[in-house]
Amino acid sequence: MSRSEPVSTAPWHAGEIAMQARIGVAGRMAELGPRVIRDHLTEQHRAFYGLLPFVVLGAVDPAGDVWATLRTGAPGFLEASDPTHLRVRAPPEPGDPAEAGFTDGAAIGLLGIDLATRRRNRLNGILRRADGDGFTVRVQQGFGNCPQYIHVRPAPHRVPAGGTAPEIADRLDPRARALVAGADTFFVATYAAGGDGGRQVDVSHRGGPAGFVRVEADGTLTVPDYSGNRFFNTLGNMLANPRAGLVFVDFAGGDLLQMTGRAEVLPDASGVTDFPGAERLWRFSPRTIVRRPGAWPLRFDAAPATARSR
Repeated sequence: MSRSEPVSTAPWHAGEIAMQARIGVAGRMAELGPRVIRDHLTEQHRAFYGLLPFVVLGAVDPAGDVWATLRTGAPGFLEASDPTHLRVRAPPEPGDPAEAGFTDGAAIGLLGIDLATRRRNRLNGILRRADGDGFTVRVQQGFGNCPQYIHVRPAPHRVPAGGTAPEIADRLDPRARALVAGADTFFVATYAAGGDGGRQVDVSHRGGPAGFVRVEADGTLTVPDYSGNRFFNTLGNMLANPRAGLVFVDFAGGDLLQMTGRAEVLPDASGVTDFPGAERLWRFSPRTIVRRPGAWPLRFDAAPATARSR
């Protein structure tokens, strides 16, 4: 198959198809999917990854819990030396709960996103370790995303990462609630069984006006889902497998708030009017919460520019 060609088989699993069917687009997605989901990186996307100072990752730990996390480096720490492999030169982070999922042969999800230009590319694949200098991802599926709902932030500056030990809890404390309730951006990792019996791990961006995620009295999170590409990678995974992992970033202070738990797509439209512009809602119940103070060495000092809400 030519490297300019997309995948030749339908890329959707049962959960994604079920979500597409709910809104009457399953037939169209069956035709579109093989044209836009690729088993390699295009030249444009290969160059794009080389410009990025960070990448978002989704990984599954030995207990089957999924975590979303980030890795950083000077531009060039991500390198696609050929169309089917992406090298991630980042040392292990023992305090990161996602690290346990970065084992040789593991399924992984990856999101390249540039907050200054609002460009992004998503892929999933298989992790390979050859040495201690990071790892390589063999691409299984990849596609570009439109810039919708990304809040523009100028290029960050780098500071030393914090050395504070992670703080582990089973519920959101007031500080964690405040970070979530004021957020305009977070990242979510999910996974489902693939057609070959393996896993398909996805990690994606979610954005909206500050406060778009509602923290309920019992500590669950209610999250609006807005109009998008109709692929339903995230919500389709939730239908197939309720495990999910979220990471919220303190862009000014560098704290990372990671949590893993269960997610469900709410079955009807009740309450959706409380979230202007939302088409549906999903709910997340955190089970394990990890705060890593100052763990992210990038700082975005300026407030984000206004973007289309999500």
